[in-house]
Amino acid sequence: MENEIKEKEILHQFEEEKGVWKAVAVPAAAIFLIVVAGAVSGFFLSRRGPTASGLENKELMGGAQMVDTSEGMGIKDEKVFRDTAKGKIEVNDFSVVKDGSRKLLRPGGQSQTAYLTSSVVDLNQFKNECVQIWGETFAGQSAGWLMDVGRVKILDDCPEGL
Repeated sequence: MENEIKEKEILHQFEEEKGVWKAVAVPAAAIFLIVVAGAVSGFFLSRRGPTASGLENKELMGGAQMVDTSEGMGIKDEKVFRDTAKGKIEVNDFSVVKDGSRKLLRPGGQSQTAYLTSSVVDLNQFKNECVQIWGETFAGQSAGWLMDVGRVKILDDCPEGL
């Protein structure tokens, strides 16, 4: 008898709950709605972003003006990028100088070469082009002249000696 009482206390039958579908359906519906809302908002936000050819006359934080026109590509504000140079952009092979992904060859030889990086403009678009650049000069690890390029304009003619 004691064994029967203990077994009755240990074993207990649970009644099947009605509404189990709610435990599965509600979280699944919530996840579905979140995914749909993310896709819709992503679609509309992508429509507001940069155009395929670059940032065309967009105003950035702080009031800086981006341009992608015949007058150049990049930030128009010459107060931000006040240094300028003309030359031909080539890929830096890192054999001489380890700074900058690109270099600007200028008349006067190696001592006049500016090594380039850019936080604004994709310099790959200007490979082997004669350009005028605007940027900010920084101290390089091994480069005599390292510039963060903020604006680039393709020139019709290369400077003499290039």
